[in-house]
Amino acid sequence: MSQNSATAVTTVSRTADAIADLGSVYGLVQSEFRAVNQLIPEQLTSDVTMVEDIGSYIVESGGKRLRPLMVLLSSQALGYTGDQHVKLATIIEFLHTATLLHDDVVDHSGLRRGKPTANQKWGNAPSVLVGDFLYSRAFQLMVDLGSLEIMGVLSRATNTIAEGEVMQLTNIGNCDLNEAEYREVIRCKTALLFEAASHTGALLASQQVSQIDAGHIESMRRFGLHFGLAYQLLDDWLDYRGNSESMGKNVGDDLAEGKLTLPLIYALQNADATDQAAVRDAVERKNVAMLGDILRVVDQCGALDYTKTCAQQEIETALQYLNQIPGNDYQQALIQLSHYSLSRLG
Repeated sequence: MSQNSATAVTTVSRTADAIADLGSVYGLVQSEFRAVNQLIPEQLTSDVTMVEDIGSYIVESGGKRLRPLMVLLSSQALGYTGDQHVKLATIIEFLHTATLLHDDVVDHSGLRRGKPTANQKWGNAPSVLVGDFLYSRAFQLMVDLGSLEIMGVLSRATNTIAEGEVMQLTNIGNCDLNEAEYREVIRCKTALLFEAASHTGALLASQQVSQIDAGHIESMRRFGLHFGLAYQLLDDWLDYRGNSESMGKNVGDDLAEGKLTLPLIYALQNADATDQAAVRDAVERKNVAMLGDILRVVDQCGALDYTKTCAQQEIETALQYLNQIPGNDYQQALIQLSHYSLSRLG
């Protein structure tokens, strides 16, 4: 990394330390966010009680709803003044919620956002089927939105996210997974929905504001992509440095599932031979009892520092693209959102 890049990353990190909360960001879109929160339960209605129960449970389980927030901010950053961004934000939240339901079943997760997962409460089959319901309801809303271009982006994203899940599943316990392959998994699995949120927000604005050029749309898309990559890398770091209370899940869950994330990939390439063997053994046997040893290894070999730096670099790249968008309050809110994301590093 160049000296200028290192300085920029350090500046971003310092700024992140100063971010206390997202109150001013949410305040900027308070009325629209309230409308999203009203539309979500309206669109969860079903004659099947369990559909409403499970859908409401996971949608209302305390997440920050960063993806719908990104839709609201990105569309208005480019001058959108209508109300369809509320529906688009709801679509994004439903797609995200559906993936959470499916993820928790695949991962056998018992805790999310500090609460029992839906599959823990109702079982795997109902959780999968309600996830399917949310996907289909999202596509109904896409039809109502009436934009083939936006539907194309979202349908491709949904398909690629599913592929990312399969890629991750096939690499469970694969200690030969390299960093480039892993980055492709997280691009598909996590970053793509953030990318879709900012991209479709920009596309929605372009349908109303004639002076938006393709470069602005592309910059907003790339902002979401790199923000999403940073978001997953931060999760990777937190899984070996965080705590259950702040994460809403158990520390070491990735190890218990046999998942190779960036800290482990780095350790397998850079720790000494004895520690590499320990990491390989823990991953292949999904041996969470070795968590203490693995925490020591990823810390001592520099894996956590490396993962943290990678996350900071992704945020810096995201901000570089965001700076290509005309400046206004909504663009500044997206910048603040990026800084807040890094504040999770502590």
